[in-house]
Amino acid sequence: MKRILKFLILGVIAVVFIGTIVFLYRKSQGTAVVYTLDSPVKMTIIKKTVATGKVIPRREIEVKSQVSGVVDRLYVVAGQTVKKGAVLARISLRPNMLNVSSAEAQVAAARISLRNQAADLERYKKLLETKVISESQFNTYVTNYDLQKQAVASAEDTMLLLKTGATKDSANVSNLIPATIDGTVLDVPNKEGAFILESSTFQSGTSVATLADMSDMIFEGLVDESEVGKLKQGMELILNVGALEGKPFKASLEYIAPKGVTDQGTIKFTIRAAVTLDKELFLRSNYSANADIVLDKHENVLAINEGNLIVEDKKSFVEVETAPQKFEKREIKTGISDGINIEVVSGLTQDQKIKHR
Repeated sequence: MKRILKFLILGVIAVVFIGTIVFLYRKSQGTAVVYTLDSPVKMTIIKKTVATGKVIPRREIEVKSQVSGVVDRLYVVAGQTVKKGAVLARISLRPNMLNVSSAEAQVAAARISLRNQAADLERYKKLLETKVISESQFNTYVTNYDLQKQAVASAEDTMLLLKTGATKDSANVSNLIPATIDGTVLDVPNKEGAFILESSTFQSGTSVATLADMSDMIFEGLVDESEVGKLKQGMELILNVGALEGKPFKASLEYIAPKGVTDQGTIKFTIRAAVTLDKELFLRSNYSANADIVLDKHENVLAINEGNLIVEDKKSFVEVETAPQKFEKREIKTGISDGINIEVVSGLTQDQKIKHR
């Protein structure tokens, strides 16, 4: 009985051992690999580059005050359309008291001199009547009197300018800020009650409002230096505005910067293009946009998926099927690529099959 049990155990071990060897052998042999095949197809290949940037008005200006003071009244709000010369704001002047005091003193001195000149003129009139002085001498005294009257008027105008921003005879008031162009108010940065500084040769001054002509928009973006040499003025751009997805705009390239700028470690060049506006869509200033620029276009050419290429030593190869699941490595000449498909110039025909990689 023990001998029978021993043989049974040895038999089971032998069967397991043989089965393991058979399983490992079959697994090592593997299964036959079947490669997927691709065929060249006729298509239109468009080579393009993309410029990132924004849509802005061609003319955008900041209107500034000629006087310092406090914003007393605002007559416009952002988004409002205005005509050139329309009043945007009124400034309540806060003149320097030292300057005002000096101007008042000059007015007082000029008036005193005028009274003295008037008294002298009356005396000279009597002397002229008695023939003590000649008429030419009297005319000199009259001229001096007229000059002094003008000095008084000038001093009074200076004082009024400091206090009110305008003279007695002036049609323009410097504390009323007019629009300098026809356009849309993009921004009114300072509210009523805010203090502003005047614009002068020593300082740029505080902005009262920002105006722009929204009927003339341009795209301004950056193009990589590897692509800028292929661009020419007049090229058509297709703008894809992020805020207006699915509604592209056309634009015409009109400017390519002669000097590049560093952007994230690479050299890029600024381009500008005139945008063709759509009456049904309103383009806002500073909308971000991408511009597709067509660099080259080949229609009805033989092409393959660029992923099937084998590139070695600056040469291009594909594996062509010569028999079922048998392939031959063959050199081909390629043309332009759109990043997915590449043109086949020679070395391959449309009825041939190639290995999908």
